[in-house]
This record gives sequence, structure tokens and C-alpha cells, in this order.
Amino acid sequence: MVKPRVESSTPPNGEPLEKQPKWRRDFPIDTAQDEYVARRDFVKFLTLTSAAFVIGQISIGAQNLIRRAKGKPPITSVAKVADIPLGGAISFNYPDHHEPCVLVRTVENQFLAYGQKCTHLSCAVLPDVEKGVFLCPCHHGIFDVSSGRPLAGPPRRPLPKITLRIESGTIYATGVELRT
Repeated sequence: MVKPRVESSTPPNGEPLEKQPKWRRDFPIDTAQDEYVARRDFVKFLTLTSAAFVIGQISIGAQNLIRRAKGKPPITSVAKVADIPLGGAISFNYPDHHEPCVLVRTVENQFLAYGQKCTHLSCAVLPDVEKGVFLCPCHHGIFDVSSGRPLAGPPRRPLPKITLRIESGTIYATGVELRT
């Protein structure tokens, strides 16, 4: 035997449940059991939330200080000039093995290198030197090969530029330029 449904309280307008609009039957408001939030609880919530924001900001500042304290990244050999054909590209990691980069040869003696993570959501960008662009396959972002600046798609910031030096036919990565 099925027991009939019993209302636990009366809706705000005092009408029985059968005469209520459909939205109120689907989402009944039980005002008799509505929880009252005391001022003290509200202030506690605001204090804890504000403290969380402050801690987050302090951690971002601390990470920036740690990054600056590390100093300049080491000079690293990337490739031999003869190994990269005109219009070619190679991948390498700089300044550490967690940071993928790409080196492209656009004209006879011009080499450019950028971080290979898209500035939108960190997908790997792929060079298309013939068209003069880097393509991000995730959200169709397009960056200019000669400047690293975004041309189309969701990215708004340019790719980080890797500074290069050529000595005795060897290409060296010497630093990272973070740009806005």
C-alpha cells in the first residue's frame, strides 16, 4: 500500500501544493525550514574568503620572487646551423626540460626561437614556416613567425621569445624574453 504524499510545510503564498504553479511543485520552497544566517556566520565567511584571496596573492608574489632569484637561465647549445635547412624547424627544451621551444630558420642567416606553448591554454604550437605562422591546433590560434605575436584565434599574448647567439656554426639559447 502506497502512502499519500504529505507536505512538510506550507508554501509562501499559503496555497495547497496541488494549486501551486508547476515550477513551485518542481522546486518547492520550504520557508518554515529556511536557514537563517547570523551576522557572525556571514562575517566569518567573508573573513575566510578574504584570507584565501590574500594567501593566493602572496603565493603568486612569492613565485615571482623565486623566479627572479634564480637569475638568468644558462646558455645552452641548441643545434648546428648546418642541421637546420632553410624553412626548417626543430624542437628543443629551454631553460629546463619542462619548457618546450621551437627554433625556425626563416631566411639564410635568420634563426628565431619561441616557447612552444600557446599563450591561450598551453597547447603545443606547430610551425608552418612556408606560411610564416605558428598554428595552435587546439583552438585555432595563429602566431606570426617573425614576431611571435598572435594573428588570429583566442590567444592575446605573444609567445615567449628565446634569445639566440650563433658562434662557430652553433646556435645557443641565451635567455627568455617574456612579453605582454
